[in-house]
Order: sequence, then structure tokens, then C-alpha cells
Amino acid sequence: MRNPKVEKVVVHMGVGESGQHLVDAESILETVTGQTVVRSYAKRTLPAFTIKKGEPIGCKVTLRGEAAESFLETSLGIVERKINESQFDIFGNVSFGVEEHTDYPGMRYDPKIGIFGMDIAVIVNRPGYRVSKRRIAKRKIPTSHKITKEDTISFFKDKYAVEVE
Repeated sequence: MRNPKVEKVVVHMGVGESGQHLVDAESILETVTGQTVVRSYAKRTLPAFTIKKGEPIGCKVTLRGEAAESFLETSLGIVERKINESQFDIFGNVSFGVEEHTDYPGMRYDPKIGIFGMDIAVIVNRPGYRVSKRRIAKRKIPTSHKITKEDTISFFKDKYAVEVE
């Protein structure tokens, strides 16, 4: 029960506009992850960026289980297994970015589409964390069972051979 595990991996592409640019990003994200993409919408109007509230401006995918593990392994290889310590938060999660989608295997550069980057957020928990999230008989997780930044760093060093700078 003390061994950490990857609960989920969330892959996000913030395009900043709707239209063909967003459709291209969705197709790329679907190809890279192998799952259906969900659009993300603007929460408020930003006239400086010509963004209106409710307009689709990005897309994301949530991966769990074996799909999350294999995608994370590939993504860490792209960033050369180096993650900065500031990319880990106090709750044991880690986020990093991939600058070009063409780094993934099977992806090529297309001048019509361009190059897209993506943000990858990894949520790490211990078994039993669901007790605090379930609907019936919800309970608090003891402080000794909560995962910390140091636990996640050692988990990534041991399991994925990541170098933390």
C-alpha cells in the first residue's frame, strides 16, 4: 500500500484559437495517444488575444493504466529523462512539456499543419487514495499515507531512471 503508482497522465495542447488549427491539433493528439480527444473551452473573454468565453481553444486526453505507462515512457525518452525539481508539486504530481509533436515515433512534419507542442501532467498516488474521492463512505487520507514531492522524485528515479536536476 506504500508503493506509489501512476494514476493518470493528462496530455494537453493549448492552441489558443478555434477552427482548422484546433482540428489539426486534435488529429495529432489522437494519433500520438491513440484515444479520443476532448476539447477545452475558454473560461473568460480576453480581447487582447481575441478569445471569447465558451470558445474552444485547446484539446486534451486522459490516459490510465498501461496506455499511461507506455505514453509516459515514450515522453520521458523525448525529454532525455531529465526533469527539473521545480516541475514537481507538493502533492506529488509532475508536469513537463514536449516542444514538438514530431519527436514521437511515426509522426512527420507536415508544412500544412505545422508544429505543435504539448503539456504532460502525471498524477501519482498510492493505492487507497480513492477513499477520499468516492461518493459513499468518503474518508480523509492520513498524512502518513499522502504522497510527497520527495516520494514522487524517488519513484521517478527508481522506476523510470529519470535524472532530477
